[in-house]
Amino acid sequence: MRVSRKSVFERCALSSGLLTEEQIEQAWAAIERSEQSLSGEASASRDALLAAKVVELGWLNAWQAKQLLEGKDDFNLGGYRIVDYIGRGGMGEVYKATHGILERAVAIKILPRHKSNPDDIASFLREARVLARLDHENLVRAFDAGDDGKKRYYLVTEYVPGLDLRKLVRAKGPLEMPQAASIISQVARALQHAHDQGLIHRDVKPGNVLVTPDGRAKLSDLGLAGSRHCEGETDPRMSRVVGTPDYLAPDHIEAPWNPTPAWDIYSLGCTLYYAVTGKVPFPGGSTADKCRAHLQLRPLDPRRLNPRLSDRFVDVIADMMAKNPAERIPSAREVAERLAPWTLAQDQAAAVATRVKTRATISNTPSWTAKAFYAGEGGGTGLEETQPSISGVDNMPAGGNPSPGQSAQTTCPVTANEEETYPRVRLTNPPRQQPPAIFAPFAALVIFPLSVVALILLAWWVFRFLV
Repeated sequence: MRVSRKSVFERCALSSGLLTEEQIEQAWAAIERSEQSLSGEASASRDALLAAKVVELGWLNAWQAKQLLEGKDDFNLGGYRIVDYIGRGGMGEVYKATHGILERAVAIKILPRHKSNPDDIASFLREARVLARLDHENLVRAFDAGDDGKKRYYLVTEYVPGLDLRKLVRAKGPLEMPQAASIISQVARALQHAHDQGLIHRDVKPGNVLVTPDGRAKLSDLGLAGSRHCEGETDPRMSRVVGTPDYLAPDHIEAPWNPTPAWDIYSLGCTLYYAVTGKVPFPGGSTADKCRAHLQLRPLDPRRLNPRLSDRFVDVIADMMAKNPAERIPSAREVAERLAPWTLAQDQAAAVATRVKTRATISNTPSWTAKAFYAGEGGGTGLEETQPSISGVDNMPAGGNPSPGQSAQTTCPVTANEEETYPRVRLTNPPRQQPPAIFAPFAALVIFPLSVVALILLAWWVFRFLV
């Protein structure tokens, strides 16, 4: 029999309201029925046993049980009750919660206490105001913001069920072209809405793209978003490189004080590259190595990682990731148009493809085709198309005019490369180019007469031999 004195887990479960006395008794009864010995066990072991049982019974989730085992019993924040942990954002921890009266599921981002300094609080509240300015079906919407009077600032947004794109690719592997095009098109429309409001996201990446089970995509985490116009006096990050190294645009690295929509388009291109290959464009190396690669190197042809990709689809990736922003797809709206053949009905796709093709034909700027962007000059194995890392880079790549904050060259957050790749992708050689069909008639005209002459000579030789 168990002792009557309540353990830490039981006291916290009761004081938090997560469990009732009756539920605790039923859990202990279930443990005893399972013939698990309780005699002589330490209190911590008994608590762990009870925690595992209430999770098994479905009364608590694993995160709640862990919090109770650690002696925590306060799960309320303002008018919300925190029920689970989601992950970490650019400015704080993100939790799932429910509204106490409406019982609506929401996501709450909480600024950690160790970041409760004036600068971080100002950045956190800036994100809340940025979200309040935006209203789009493919952007996570803000509902509320405030503090609980205990120096805990929070931002309440809509809760999006499903996985972020990084986790989705890691779980299921590289996406097929229609699925990837659908997700990226939705994000592009969200970015166009933000750009129309004068905002640059500055941290577009798979981890900030939420995908629901029915395929809806929502762009999240505007913690690093900034205005297209100069706000250096109100936003100290305007003169620094911020974002995730695997997805930084070359022009962002060179001129961080001059944000443009082209930054987000390049980052979205890197995100599309990851979605269909399971790999970041420049794996390996330090932050400085990755920045140098974005500035100077070509990524590996994505068809080496996913042979199912079509040339036209790779063309879109290449045009989104052009090093020169003037050669990049000019707007997020046009990114969605370029991806339309894989997302729209056949008749709509044909009309859009014709319009895009016509616009590309009359352009004075040469088109950056997939072959020109990815393939190396001359022969070789193709492995020279990219370089995993560049050693010996002491400082971040310098570029453009000097800026007061450029010496810091900070990045937030710096993501480990192994967290951004799908481990089971294998290199394949690109398919061999078939000879043009126009040469087939000429080949027949040459080969057929030669074959007839050869047969006649063979017959004459056999006749002479037999006679």
